Amino acid sequence: MEGPEVGALIQEARESIEAARNYRNELQQRMGALALARTQIKESAAQTCHALRQHFIDLKASITKLLDERQETLIQEVSAIEQDNIKPLDDCQKLLEQGVNTADDLLKEGEMAVSGIAGNNENLYNFTNKALHNQLDSLPEVPSLVEVPCLSAQLDDIFLPLVRDLICKLGSVASRPPVQMEELIERPGAILVRWCKCDDDFVAQDYRLQYRKNTGSHYEDVYVGSESEFLVLQIDPHVDYQFRVCARGDGRQEWSPWSVPQTGCTTLVPHEWSPGYDGYSLSSRRNIALRNDCVSHGALYSKAATYLPGQTLTFRVESVGQMDKRDSIGVCVERRYDCESLQRDAAVLFM
Repeated sequence: MEGPEVGALIQEARESIEAARNYRNELQQRMGALALARTQIKESAAQTCHALRQHFIDLKASITKLLDERQETLIQEVSAIEQDNIKPLDDCQKLLEQGVNTADDLLKEGEMAVSGIAGNNENLYNFTNKALHNQLDSLPEVPSLVEVPCLSAQLDDIFLPLVRDLICKLGSVASRPPVQMEELIERPGAILVRWCKCDDDFVAQDYRLQYRKNTGSHYEDVYVGSESEFLVLQIDPHVDYQFRVCARGDGRQEWSPWSVPQTGCTTLVPHEWSPGYDGYSLSSRRNIALRNDCVSHGALYSKAATYLPGQTLTFRVESVGQMDKRDSIGVCVERRYDCESLQRDAAVLFM
């Protein structure tokens, strides 16, 4: 085999080795992605099982408490009815006992008067007179059984089937949330978060966006509304943040499951105006500038060159005073303190 042919074979072999190396690296990356997918399935399944168990434990406790409270209410109602209706019977019992005692006394006195009739007619006269005054023919009214309560419990047999039907429809398991994170775009001191629906049948009424630092343990609400993107401000540069979003269906009160969290950061420092210009007053965060009454006005520059080609800049004019022909807003490549406006080379005016 001649030299050129050997060289070509060696070159081909090297290319094959490089292709095999790249192929192996690609497969290893896919294996890593597969491991992450497996971890997500297992961890989300474990979290879902824990959430289900905890929910039903809490639900059982709440239902048991409600049933105990209802039972106690009914028992108290029974006791109240019993006491209210026993009291008249107790009063009647006292009258009857008094009548029995009076009758016993009259019996004893009458028997003594009759047995001593030959010796003392006065005792017999007194007894007869006393018997007439005691109204022995007057009896207290005793209620019949149909006139007094006969308590019973009325328990509806339809309650258990209704509860069974509700329990059978309680909860559901979703394999995927109806909304997912779509894009995280860095902005100066901020991150633009975009999300989208991944379930065409789901009609979203509101979205709820949360974020936290990677080192944080709790998410914070940062946006609730109908838009599908939001600019999260006050983001520390070069710090990783996690974002997640969920949605609320049209006419529903509960929120959907959370999306898979996405991590993002910004390398762009937040916008600040340069301090030290006599013609302008700055806010505490130096992101708002107000032209004052100073006679000398020059161009006010940002503190650092933080903007790159292709980025979107948004200016907001909150108040307008007396206009000056030099008033303008724009971008430039470099600072030039010898110019009082941006009407110069290497600068673009917007207004």
